[in-house]
Amino acid sequence: MGSGHLYQPDQIRNTPRKRAFTLTELLVVLAILGVLAALLLPALTRAKRRVKATTCMNNLRQWGAATRIYANDNNDFLPYEGNPNPPVFPRQTWDTNSWYVLLPRAIGQPVYFEMPWRHDPGADVGNSLWICPANPRRSDGTRLFHYCLNRYADGVDNSDRPTPISAIPNPAAVVWLFDNKNIPAVGRWTFVHTNLHSGGAHFLFLGGHVRWFHRTEYWSDTGPITNNPSIVWIP
Repeated sequence: MGSGHLYQPDQIRNTPRKRAFTLTELLVVLAILGVLAALLLPALTRAKRRVKATTCMNNLRQWGAATRIYANDNNDFLPYEGNPNPPVFPRQTWDTNSWYVLLPRAIGQPVYFEMPWRHDPGADVGNSLWICPANPRRSDGTRLFHYCLNRYADGVDNSDRPTPISAIPNPAAVVWLFDNKNIPAVGRWTFVHTNLHSGGAHFLFLGGHVRWFHRTEYWSDTGPITNNPSIVWIP
């Protein structure tokens, strides 16, 4: 006999074996994982929506800061509105003498005409002050504005005029920019998105603050609500 240890039959029978899952146990584990996923998925979805909403509000705050900087550098005057439907490339003064050129320059950001996605629906929009991550709309082949300027803040049509912020009554309640459901850069209350952030939209006011409103505060079954004292369109 060799010097090595020999296992006896009783020892072999008593050696513990690794136990495999039965089909029933595997199905129970899968069921538990399914329940956990069902519980976690809504929470993850809500968290993702909150992140998008926070990003959108921060974008509007940046536009508010740009407005204050521009006004400080220009004797308190608001920037010109500009062409509501700018071409792909600027051709006239009114294309470049506009909020979407003047405000980004005030904070050292690329102007609208430098954005590749303005005419290319397939372009990667990335992280941009121009883009609300919750808004899936893309360019119509010519333009794209997720944030729209209130055309009434400094008068409208024949009464449109250079306006200092100090000349506007209660600027904290006057809409400046808002979540846009349309394409143009400048518009009215009918352009506000009605179901972008938890059934509402974000508004930037001339006072510089951003606030979320549920659509029932600015929209009804018959159309826009224009007499909410917290959302002033025409100063």
